[in-house]
Amino acid sequence: MRNPTTGLFSVMVAAVLSGCATPSRAQVEGASHATNGDDCAVIAAVAREHYQFGPGNVAPPLKLDDDTDWKPDCDWSRYGVSFPEIYGAATDRPEDEGRPRIQWVEFKRPRYDSQGALIEAGIVQGPRAGIGVVCRVRAGVAGWTVSECRNTWIS
Repeated sequence: MRNPTTGLFSVMVAAVLSGCATPSRAQVEGASHATNGDDCAVIAAVAREHYQFGPGNVAPPLKLDDDTDWKPDCDWSRYGVSFPEIYGAATDRPEDEGRPRIQWVEFKRPRYDSQGALIEAGIVQGPRAGIGVVCRVRAGVAGWTVSECRNTWIS
């Protein structure tokens, strides 16, 4: 005679395993702001945690990646950061209109993987003074947080 709990156990194991095999939302929907909204949170995490922008350290103007297919529409105050001005090809402004010549911070479009996101950023603080980084950002119960940043260029 067959034990009835064996069949129930088999169904439960199959359900658990199929849940593990389900791809993440980012894998299914792609890694863009338009589909999952994480781009703004990733940028804000680097702005707050790496650059330490906030009430006591006002951010310079923000330049978004020149990838014209990427136009994140971020409510920065939702993430606890603010930028006095935003420009670049990702905005609707002409390329040179209001473009700061001396100081800005730039973010490229985040790239998502199984460990979270990688994002390239850079800050220019003068005609020949700046530094670029690539940061690993992870999602958790506290939202997106920076786990590490490494320098990629220095001028």
